[in-house]
Amino acid sequence: MSDSNENGAAQFGRNENGSNGPIIPKSANEALRPEKVPQPPKRSRKARSQIVIFLNFMMTVVVLVALAAAGAVYYAMHEYEKPGPLEANKNFIVKRGAGMQEIANALERNDIITDSRVFRFVSEAYLDDDTLKAGEYEIKAHASMQEIMQLLKSGKSILYSVSLPEGLTVKQMFRKLADDPVLVGDLPDELPPEGSLKPDTYKFMRGTQRMEVIEQMIAAQKALVEQIWSKRDPELPISTVEEFVTLASIVEKETGRADERPRVASVFINRLEKGMRLQSDPTIIYGIFGGEGKPADRPIFKSDLDKDTPYNTYIVKGLPPTPIANPGRAALEAVANPSRTPELYFVADGTGGHVFAETLEEHNANVRRWRKIEAEKAAEAAKAAAEGDPAVQAQ
Repeated sequence: MSDSNENGAAQFGRNENGSNGPIIPKSANEALRPEKVPQPPKRSRKARSQIVIFLNFMMTVVVLVALAAAGAVYYAMHEYEKPGPLEANKNFIVKRGAGMQEIANALERNDIITDSRVFRFVSEAYLDDDTLKAGEYEIKAHASMQEIMQLLKSGKSILYSVSLPEGLTVKQMFRKLADDPVLVGDLPDELPPEGSLKPDTYKFMRGTQRMEVIEQMIAAQKALVEQIWSKRDPELPISTVEEFVTLASIVEKETGRADERPRVASVFINRLEKGMRLQSDPTIIYGIFGGEGKPADRPIFKSDLDKDTPYNTYIVKGLPPTPIANPGRAALEAVANPSRTPELYFVADGTGGHVFAETLEEHNANVRRWRKIEAEKAAEAAKAAAEGDPAVQAQ
């Protein structure tokens, strides 16, 4: 028996699939053909489902929206913090009750900011529960939206003022309030009592109601009078707050010098204690002209001393029925704690002050001296006018 089959019997070995089996011979053409590559595994039905496709779409949308939102926030913050378009300082008014949208639109309309929407939305995020305050503000040149928001939030608006000096009547104070161009609103038809308004300088924002200022003046005067009245000399011959304010108004009109007020008050206190008439010229003027006040070019005539009015203290005894002006702190304090002197008279000394006397004889001598001074002044004025002094002619 031979060891091999020479007649082409089947031979065994590794076939083309890599497994043991008979080796199948290939022709040359077959050997040169490329082998078939196995197909990839088919996708599962789960991977091909609509839910997965939708979720993939939504994730893409979320990512895109997040990127857009981040870009919008970056743009808004950049616009909000960069210098604004305003070339020069400008006043801007926030009206009472104005909302954020109205304020933002007005800022853009006045070329103070470039985008009202950016200002509105970013400011609302910053403010949280806070608000922008009404008032008039000075916006600096090139102020950013953030700086403008902080300014309007602070309420540090431009303040105006009106000065109401001591000794004015209620009507005269009302006239000054009516003439103020920054205040708004009507004055009350009924005047508050004479002496009830505190002379002072009052600060306010543009658009403040006149009635607000008046209410503030009344409250301030009431508090001041009560404070000083509570610390008065207990021996004063005055029994009520009304009498206290009335006498203070007379002292206020008699002298503008602070150092003289306690002494003038002492004269009137002494007269009240002795039952003498006060004989105060300002009370005569009030009785004739009332709250309108005496015209500056109208002197007091001797006949005025005899006019029968409730305010003529040359005729009536004691105090007049009401104050004749609005007294300030100094006059009130002078009456509450006057100087203690025996003096009963005073008259102008020609220099802006007064000279005081205890007796009528001394007083008459002082009056003669004052009249001489007045006559000399009149003669000098007449001489200057005759010589063509422009300063005198201008008067």
